Amino acid sequence: MQIKFILPTAVLALAGCATAPTPQELDAQAAAMIKAGFREQGIAKLDRIQQDLGQAACSSDKQPTDEVARRVEAESMATVKWPTGGQYIGDWKVGERLAQNGRGMTWTDSTADPKANGAQCYNCHQIDKAEISYGTIGPSLWNYGKLRGVKDPADPAAAAVVQYTWGKLWNSKAYAACSNMPRFGHKGLLNEQQIRDVMALLLDPKSPVNQ
Repeated sequence: MQIKFILPTAVLALAGCATAPTPQELDAQAAAMIKAGFREQGIAKLDRIQQDLGQAACSSDKQPTDEVARRVEAESMATVKWPTGGQYIGDWKVGERLAQNGRGMTWTDSTADPKANGAQCYNCHQIDKAEISYGTIGPSLWNYGKLRGVKDPADPAAAAVVQYTWGKLWNSKAYAACSNMPRFGHKGLLNEQQIRDVMALLLDPKSPVNQ
């Protein structure tokens, strides 16, 4: 059912004479509304509403220019911390538990320690054919390593895929400026070992993902 509002003629006339706000003024008004409507509570602090370049560029109604997108990707790639000792792969069983866990970083959580967080992979992806509930925002990751020819993640022939996967988990904007994927490492959502375990879920030939 549509609800129609009838405004007095004088009000409409005044509205027609008013100068429309510029995009910059609208952005400033929106920012002020967000700031006024957000309060610190628990582990959720006001820094969460401060946008970095990638967030600001991709929050617009227009896609960023190629130049801005390249800058976002370059700056994001510079933030990627590669694994200590070159150890990329952990335990896929732990990785599966992380993938199933959607908790973390809400104001009701008692700590921002990544150890308390999940990777929430199934929120956006299909990973295991046995799982009946999953999101479709991201592509299916079923057979992720198998489809990419990874028979042994430690094999130098698999290095490009392994490094790409690590970088994508650490800071997804390094590869796609407007990626919607959480920046797990860069934002401290997961620690290094947790990322290794998710890597194993995706790349270990013994993982159910690659059967």
